[in-house]
Amino acid sequence: METRHRVVVGDSRELSELDDDSVELVVTSPPYPMVEMWDGLFAELQSDVGDHLDAGDGQAAFDAMHTVLDDVWAELRRVLVDGGIACINVGDATRKVDDSFRVYPNHSRIVDAFEQRGFEPLPELLWRKPVNSGTKFMGSGMVPPNAYVTLEHEYVLVFRNGVESRSFEPGADRRYEAAYFWEERNQWFSDVWTDITGRGQALNDDELRNRSAAYPFEIPYRLISMYSVYGDTVLDPFWGTGTTSLAAMVAGRNSVGYELDREFVRLFDEQVGRVPELSEVIGRERLDDHRQFVADRRDEGESFEYEADHYEFPVTTKQEQKLRLYRVTDVAESDGTYRATHQPLDDRS
Repeated sequence: METRHRVVVGDSRELSELDDDSVELVVTSPPYPMVEMWDGLFAELQSDVGDHLDAGDGQAAFDAMHTVLDDVWAELRRVLVDGGIACINVGDATRKVDDSFRVYPNHSRIVDAFEQRGFEPLPELLWRKPVNSGTKFMGSGMVPPNAYVTLEHEYVLVFRNGVESRSFEPGADRRYEAAYFWEERNQWFSDVWTDITGRGQALNDDELRNRSAAYPFEIPYRLISMYSVYGDTVLDPFWGTGTTSLAAMVAGRNSVGYELDREFVRLFDEQVGRVPELSEVIGRERLDDHRQFVADRRDEGESFEYEADHYEFPVTTKQEQKLRLYRVTDVAESDGTYRATHQPLDDRS
């Protein structure tokens, strides 16, 4: 199996390089309106933003920033296949503007924008991002009533393009091989992820670090595994450090990223070399975790009805029987496109 991955240096408000109905999944984390590190970017893209901030009009600045994102959401409606899924990782913002401290609810504004464009909201996910310990006590601290709750979670908003789910030919191998384990499904499809935490960015360039807020690799990897099948194309219109593309490579999907800053592409080149090792490690961990799950269930007196087709262990459901993991054996770049070669992950224990 070979997958293709390309990065377009350009503005994702116009995805002109992508045809209609050409991607199956979107996984992205946009710049968060009203988070100060992105004020300059939004002001460059929408001149009203700076004027509103200078005037102390937080609500007007918030609305102007979201109009920038709205243009991207409209393009997603065009390029996503019917029934395709969009996963948007976003956090709300707390900020004091013109002596007024308040929360700016980015997640609810984005839900409204997607609904207005014909997307169907699906159950959302929350994951804890406890990175605000320095501002744990905001307001009056230990004295009521004027302290404020610290935001320590982010949302993954999930939308379907249209009312119908995707359909596949009966018994499609690329779908059933992409199955996840029963116990993974129970963990991944819980609406609160407590096992993933935020972390600082390992970027040597201070300026790039200030313009990046990449999410942990596990988030796009899970979402890609949950909402796409082998051979699908995953789009990230706010590509940044390329975490989504790395996850797509490891997961055996194609990817396209849009990024304004060419320097991030240079940094991505330095990360691609670790993909074969990363894919091997993640695949082995998934197989080993399942083997441990089987051992634990058997210790509890449980039995299994089904055997995996490609591995020497049982599985809980019939849908898992064809499950097959792949590892990346090589990644080559040519004319701005990365080609990853995948081979089935064997049953070595």
